[in-house]
Amino acid sequence: MKVVSGPASIELGEKVSENLGVHNIPLESKVFPDGESYLRYVEEIRDEEVVLVQTTSPPQDTRLVQLLLLIDAAKKLGAEKVTAVVPYLAYARQDKVFRSGEVVSAKAIARLIEAAGADVFFTVNIHAPSILDAFNIPAHNLSAITELAQYFKRIGLEDALSLAPDIGAVEIAAEADKVLGGGYGYLRKERDRVTGEIAMEDVKLNVEGRNAIVFDDIISTGGTTAAAVKILKNQGAKRVFAACVHPLMIGEAEKRILENGAEGIIGTDCVKNKFSQVSVAPVIASAVSRID
Repeated sequence: MKVVSGPASIELGEKVSENLGVHNIPLESKVFPDGESYLRYVEEIRDEEVVLVQTTSPPQDTRLVQLLLLIDAAKKLGAEKVTAVVPYLAYARQDKVFRSGEVVSAKAIARLIEAAGADVFFTVNIHAPSILDAFNIPAHNLSAITELAQYFKRIGLEDALSLAPDIGAVEIAAEADKVLGGGYGYLRKERDRVTGEIAMEDVKLNVEGRNAIVFDDIISTGGTTAAAVKILKNQGAKRVFAACVHPLMIGEAEKRILENGAEGIIGTDCVKNKFSQVSVAPVIASAVSRID
């Protein structure tokens, strides 16, 4: 087995290699002035089991094309097996038709990855696990929530309330609570399908004088998380943090969340930036080591 670090996940790929105790293959890559990608395997991969690590966070179109090209090239270069590890899967939030005529992007992306030649697929905290049913190859959804919760436990926030910003993320809060032990809950949220605006019900929570953490799979523009943080602070929470697996943090997301009372924002290296305080490499390596 050899690990290949895609251009979007160089450090994470190296950490996965270290956790597995296997060789990491660097790539030669660059982006031409017109935006197209040049990619080259610099080592022999014939007859090897290749684990390709490439996230598809923004710029997602570029990174998706790179992923597909690398899978296709690995098969053509004679790799015996290609395991595609895509920590953040772009377009996964459009998993069903909400308005007539909409494109279901998540399933289309799944078909492209399979068609490129992937033999096995891994992702982390995909927005809708049902998307994996679109694959005809083994497809696995890993979770980094336990690792995020352990981070907060290490910094002294054991017994904090784990809160999901909506019922769709309640399983995430429940998983975090297994580590933190302070109980969990969720808020009620409605999103306008056309404008994207969020309305959140101010549900009464038992948080006065307590610490609380808002857990979610993705923070994009930060509107949902900021609203949840504000509710917690208005109800007397002592310290409030925001945590997510995929810290996209678009635009003024950080400002919005902090201004509403959060002390900090913690994410993983599924999306690498200054918020990535927790690595998913051990989770990925453990899962990959168990595949046949």
